[in-house]
Order: sequence, then C-alpha cells, then structure tokens
Amino acid sequence: MSTKDYLEKDYYKVLGVSKTASQDEIKKSYRKLARKYHPDANKGDSDAEDRFKEVSEAYDVLSDEKRRKEYDSVRSMPSGFRGGQQGGGFGFDLGDLFGQSGGAGGGTGGTGERLGDLFGGLFNRGGGGTRTSGTRRARRGTDVETEVTLSFGRSMNGVTVPIKLTSEAACPTCHGTGAKAGTVPRVCANCEGTGQETRNLGNFGFQEPCHVCHGRGLVVDDPCPTCHGSGRATGTRTIQARIPAGVADGQKIRLKGKGAPGENGGPSGDLYVNIKVLPHRVFGRAGDNLTLTVPVTFPEAALGSEIRVPTFQGQPVTLRLPEGTPNGRTFRVRGRGAPRRDGTKGDLLVTVDVQVPQKVDDHTREALERLREAGGGDDLRSELLQQAREE
Repeated sequence: MSTKDYLEKDYYKVLGVSKTASQDEIKKSYRKLARKYHPDANKGDSDAEDRFKEVSEAYDVLSDEKRRKEYDSVRSMPSGFRGGQQGGGFGFDLGDLFGQSGGAGGGTGGTGERLGDLFGGLFNRGGGGTRTSGTRRARRGTDVETEVTLSFGRSMNGVTVPIKLTSEAACPTCHGTGAKAGTVPRVCANCEGTGQETRNLGNFGFQEPCHVCHGRGLVVDDPCPTCHGSGRATGTRTIQARIPAGVADGQKIRLKGKGAPGENGGPSGDLYVNIKVLPHRVFGRAGDNLTLTVPVTFPEAALGSEIRVPTFQGQPVTLRLPEGTPNGRTFRVRGRGAPRRDGTKGDLLVTVDVQVPQKVDDHTREALERLREAGGGDDLRSELLQQAREE
C-alpha cells in the first residue's frame, strides 16, 4: 500500500467512530462490522470482501496505541507536508523522502529524521526507526529441542534433571567476531551495519537480510580459522531443567531462554523438552487420571463385597462392589490421580476384571451346577437369537 493511501484514508470514518473514541469503542465497532462483512457470511460478494479488508486495515492501526498516535500525527500535518496533488497524481512519497537521516531538516535530531522515524514505523519502512551507520541488529538465538526419558514415579513427583545440550554459540576463538586474531571485521557498506536491506517494489518496500553480509552487519576480510568467519561455533553445555510433577508421556515443555545464545546482544532461544514416560507395571494414565485393573472373583462380583485396592505411592483404599457387578465396570476413587498445575489431583479409575476359575473341586462344581440350573442360560440368549434371525 502506498503512502498516499495511508494519508488519505480516514480510519475513524471507516470504523464509524470519533477521533476521541476509546479502545473499547473501537474494538466494539470493529467486531460489529467484521461480523457484518466477513467473507464467510457474504460468499461471492466482492464488495463485502473489500469492505472487510478495509475495516481490518483500519482496526490494525487504531487498535495499536503507538500506530494510532503516529497516524493522528500524520493526519494533523499541513496538506503541503503530506504531499500535494500534482497534475492529479501524488507528488512524492514521504516515506522515501524522510526515511534517510540526512533528509529535510539537516542533521541528527532534525525534522527529516523525526519524520523518518514516524513514517518508518507507520509504513514498515526502515524497521520503525532511523538507520544509524554501524548499528548491528541483535539476533535471537535459535530454539533447541531435546528428549528426556523418565520413570513413571519421577514423572508423577517432578524432578530436576541435567540436560546436555549441543548448540551454536559465540566462537570461543574469535569471541563471536568471525575475524582472525589481531584483525577486526568491518561494517558492511551495503546495509551500513544493520544486517538488513530494503527492496523497493514501486510503492511497496520490504526488508530482508543483507545479501553481502548475510544479516550479520559485518564483513570479515580475514576469517577466523575456527568458525571460518561466521562468528558461531558448536558448543556443549549442561543445564539443570526442572520437570514439573504430573508431566505426561508425549508432553512438550518449554523452558524460556534456555536455548542457543543470541548474537549481538539478542536474547537466547527457548529449549523444548519432549517427555517420554516409561510405563508402570500396575498403573496406567488417562489425562489427569490414573487407571488400574483389579481382579475379583465371581462370588465377589455376584454377591457384592469390599475389596482393597492400591493407590500410587499411598495407602490402599477400600472399594465397595455392589451386588451383580459386571465384568469391566469402572469405579472412581477421587483425588488419587496425577498432580495438576493448580495443586489438585485427578482421580483413580479402577476397572473390575472378573476372574473365571480354571480348576474347580467337587464341592465348587456342585454349587456351580445349581447356579446354572437356577440361572436359565438359554433365556439370557433368547433375545439375541431372535434378533439374529431378523433381516
């Protein structure tokens, strides 16, 4: 979008609010108009789509306090400063005119520099500030990913583990300069040390890493033999990472600022720890709940009983089985599951596994025969047989 478009559009009018409107009023109006003109609600309506884009553009500027202030400053400037209509066309682009430190107004601190900052921030030209020769752009360190394997118990209780990381850092030989000992790199003449260069496409402009220095802002004529001029080298370090209690298998934990170190004073990247939890011989896991399968005898399930079941790292609890408990029924023991972030715990889900005896003595066989005669096994399956015959 050209500078002319930014200067001539009345974003307050687009959103239907006054110039003194509060942020809540701006947001409320935007939401109302966005729902009205959203493409999903106006399929095939190009006018509604254009209106939606216009509303979104206006909200992007007015919802940001800094950009709104810059926009108001530009709108309040005399029309001559904003660029007059010459022969029906726009005379010049203020972003280009004042984007240089030596623009109108003379030297540092002059009108040209202040307007360059203003237009640079509003139109995304020059990174929102004045380019100063030799100023190197800070670069954030890369993110690092690793994996930690924990026992079931350690995952439930939380643990601090040492993690050995191999990542890029400042070269220990040249201390990050990239230059051979006794020499220093020079400021890149192409980007003036910023590491960025602007590509102009008519009224559009965007920044990209400088093709000469590859974004470093410096050019090395005599490179360091260790890093070959990059200023970076692979290093190994060990950190102590705290794994919170209740972490689950497959979970990814982000440790902010524990990744690779930044460059030119930039912040470090983040460390992402992928958690692998070894299975437990007795307990399983379902979300914040622990699971447990308990064997019971047929008489216990049929007649009802009280059974003792284990809990994880706690005393057993007594579970009451009602009469006629079916195989596979699950009971809930509250507060005996995995720890949550808020300090509470999930539940223990106990599933009944009714055991069928493999061998029976004469006395047991006689009792089971009487039960079979009283149970009427064929009657249990009569409905099933009838439904199977239906088309």
